[in-house]
Amino acid sequence: MAPRVALFVPCVVDRFAPRVAIATARVLRHLGVEVDAPADQTCCGQPALNAGFPDEAAAVVAAWLDRFADADAIVAPSGSCVAFLTRHTAQLPLDAPDRTRADALAGRVHEFTAFVTDVLGHATVGGRFAGRVAWHPSCHGLRDLGVDRAAEGLVAGVDGVELVTIADRTECCGFGGTFAVDLPALSARMAADKCAALEAAGAEWVVSADLSCLLHLDGWLRRHGRAVRTMHVAELLAHALGLGDGLDATA
Repeated sequence: MAPRVALFVPCVVDRFAPRVAIATARVLRHLGVEVDAPADQTCCGQPALNAGFPDEAAAVVAAWLDRFADADAIVAPSGSCVAFLTRHTAQLPLDAPDRTRADALAGRVHEFTAFVTDVLGHATVGGRFAGRVAWHPSCHGLRDLGVDRAAEGLVAGVDGVELVTIADRTECCGFGGTFAVDLPALSARMAADKCAALEAAGAEWVVSADLSCLLHLDGWLRRHGRAVRTMHVAELLAHALGLGDGLDATA
């Protein structure tokens, strides 16, 4: 029987780049996974907690649990959201039933690349994409989930990819959710440093598993007229496998 997952589409993906969710579903289906996406799904609650509103975050988590509690597995193209759902809901004032549901579900929530490598067992998925690519490990994916090297391996395993290593590759890009709002000058300087490292390495593309990082870097690159382009890892794999660009049709 084919594995079955519920696709969780993070807010930033839904609002700014739904093509990432489409690419994620296409790659999973290409790998033999049955994919559903609850139409009434909600935010996971992370932004509210980051902004200092734990009660409101708990209410959002409860609504999220209502949509996903019966899923055998949940996959999201976001290390940030997955880290929150699996590691940080303990900070919330959930009532006893919701605490039980959240704890039970934590082990069934997977970041996209980790699901491909650790659950499905694919160190690589093949395909072809020509270009000099730098991998950016998001802070949550790297420090909370430990998906850095396996995810980078999916990129390196694509024929035609020349993987380049940038200086200080594990340093934050500067987005950090509300950090970018509270400390915009510092956030922009961190983005500038990251983008300078990308250019120094000769990267044509920067690829990551977190869209928020990519949007932050893309904004700096575009505002300053730089040639480096950004792409989510799910998009790169979909391109490589000939599954479309996420804009040509429904998943």
